[in-house]
Amino acid sequence: MTLNRNIPQLKQQLSTARVLVVGDVMLDRYWFGDVSRISPEAPVPVAKIGKVDQRAGGAANVARNIASLGGQAALLSVTGADEAGETLEGLMTEWGIAAHLLRDPGMDTTVKLRVVARNQQLIRLDFENLPGYEVLAQVKEQYRLLLPQYDVVILSDYGKGGLSHVAEMIDWAREAGKPVLIDPKGDDYEKYAGATLLTPNRAELKEVIGSWKSEQDLQEKTDQLRRHLGLQALLLTRSEEGMSLFRDGEPHHQPARAQEVYDVSGAGDTVIAGMGLALAAGMDLPEAMQLANAAAGVVVAKLGTAVCTFDELAEAL
Repeated sequence: MTLNRNIPQLKQQLSTARVLVVGDVMLDRYWFGDVSRISPEAPVPVAKIGKVDQRAGGAANVARNIASLGGQAALLSVTGADEAGETLEGLMTEWGIAAHLLRDPGMDTTVKLRVVARNQQLIRLDFENLPGYEVLAQVKEQYRLLLPQYDVVILSDYGKGGLSHVAEMIDWAREAGKPVLIDPKGDDYEKYAGATLLTPNRAELKEVIGSWKSEQDLQEKTDQLRRHLGLQALLLTRSEEGMSLFRDGEPHHQPARAQEVYDVSGAGDTVIAGMGLALAAGMDLPEAMQLANAAAGVVVAKLGTAVCTFDELAEAL
C-alpha cells in the first residue's frame, strides 16, 4: 500500500468519487470567551463571549470531510424549518455539497451549543427532538432517486431518528450494487445486517459484543458478529491504539499517527468519510484504511468539529 507514491494521481482519483451521505445532521455552535471571575449569583464561572463559530456536525460533517478531501458529496437528511436548518443548508452550499435537506416544521434542527474558555469546554447545551413519520417517508423516496447517481453510500447514525428506515436503505443499496458504510449507534446492530462495513469505536463495540480479554478474543467475537450480520468487514477505531480492520483472514492493524491529540470530537466522521471516499475512488479496504487513518490523525490535532483538506492528507501520507 503506497498511497503516497503519486499524489497528483490520488487527487484525480478522489475528485471523481461520488458519495451519498444519509443520516442525522446537527449544527455545532461554539461560543468562545474568557473567564476571569465567579458569578455572585451562584458558584459558576462567568464567560465573557468574544467570538461565535458555527460548524456542520453529524452526517453533515461526514459530507464536509468528503468535500474537503476533494470528493463529490451529497447529503440527505431532515432539519427543522428554522434558522439553524437554514444555517446548515448555507454551510453545505459553501462547501460545494449537494444538500437535500427536507424540512419538518414539527421538529427543531439539532443544535449542540458549546461554551469554550481557554480551550476548555465549560458546558454543552443540546436542543433536539425527533422527525415525524411523513418527512421520513419523503427521505426514503429521495434516497431511491439519488442512489443510482453515487458510487458509495454512508449512513451516519447519531440516534436522532433520521435513519428509521436503515434496513430498507441497506437492502436497496445492495440491490444497486453500492457498498454501504455505517457509523453505528446503540447496542442493536441487527438493523445494520447486510452492510458492507461498520466503523464502531471501542466503547460502541463493547456495548454489542462485551469486553475482550485479548486480541484473539476480540477477533473471535468480532468475526462472530460479522458472520451473524453478513458484514464484509468491520473497522474498529481504537484512539491511541490506532485502528483494526476485521474481515475474512487475519485482521489488519494500523497504528495511530504519533502527535499531540487536541480534540477527538468528529474524528469518527473523518474516518468513515475517508473510508467511503477511498472505496468510491476504487481503492481496496486496507488502502482506504490507510487514507482514513492519515486524515483522522490530522483532525484530532484541531479543536472542535474539524476537517482534513487534501493538502493536509498529502502531507500526512
